[in-house]
Amino acid sequence: MKYPDARLLILSKAPDAGAVKTRLIPLLGASGAARLYATLLHTCIDRLVAAALCPVDLWCAPATSHPFFVECRRRYGVTLHPQAAGDLGWRMEHALGAALQQSGYAVLVGADCPGLEISDIEETLQALREDADVVLGPASDGGYYLVAMRSRHAFLFEAMPWGAANILQLTESRLRERGLRWHKLALRRDLDTPEDYVAWKGAD
Repeated sequence: MKYPDARLLILSKAPDAGAVKTRLIPLLGASGAARLYATLLHTCIDRLVAAALCPVDLWCAPATSHPFFVECRRRYGVTLHPQAAGDLGWRMEHALGAALQQSGYAVLVGADCPGLEISDIEETLQALREDADVVLGPASDGGYYLVAMRSRHAFLFEAMPWGAANILQLTESRLRERGLRWHKLALRRDLDTPEDYVAWKGAD
C-alpha cells in the first residue's frame, strides 16, 4: 500500500428502507432510496479498496452484525467498527480519534458523494504528509464530504449545527482561531436531495 501509515474511514448506515436517504423518499420511495444508498456504498467501498492506498475501515450503524456489513467484510476485506452513539459530530470525532490511535493519518468520508475521486484521497494524504493539519472536501450544500487530520481536533465537531449551510465556514473559522493549517479539495456535490439526484443523473 502506498500510504500504510494512514487509514481511510467510511461512515455508513445499513441500507434499510426508511432509515437512509430520507429526503429522497418522496422521489424514489423508501425502498428505492435504500437501494440507491446500498449502490453508493458498494461503489464507494469497491473503488477505495481497489485503489489500495491504505487500509479501509467501515464505521457502521446501527451495528456491525447487520447482514449488509457482514457481506461487505466478506466481499471487500474491510474492517468493521461500530459507530458511537450521539450526533454526527461525535460519531465522526470518535471514528477519527480511534483511527489516529493506531495510524499517523485518518481520512473520513461518507458514501453519498458519487463525485469523490481517488485523486481526492491521494491529494489529501499528500497534503497531510507535507504541512496540512486538516484537509476538508467542500460540498456544494455548505458542508464537507471529506475530513482528514493527523492529530485529534475534537473542537471541530463540538456544538456544530449539523445540516446547516455554513458548516464548512464554521469549521474553517475554528481552524483559523487555533492557528492550524488546512488544505481544501475540489468542490463536490453530495447526493441527498431530489435536486442532487436529478443533477447526478443528468451528469451520467
